[in-house]
Amino acid sequence: MAAKQKWRDLSERRRRLVLVAAVAEAGLKMAMLIDIKRRPADQIRGSKWMWRALAFINGVGPISYFAFGRRRQP
Repeated sequence: MAAKQKWRDLSERRRRLVLVAAVAEAGLKMAMLIDIKRRPADQIRGSKWMWRALAFINGVGPISYFAFGRRRQP
């Protein structure tokens, strides 16, 4: 396994990529949590508390919610 790099050891490009990824992740989490709060429970697959808990699994939670967690409206 590779040794962990410290922030100061990263190149400027990698620092920007990390920051962009962090902002995107935070934006997806906020959008997910707001959508869960506003959407009625019958329009969500599974329970709201389960999806809220999954929001804090990095990368997986928000993407899986938007792909599978919301019911399509006719």
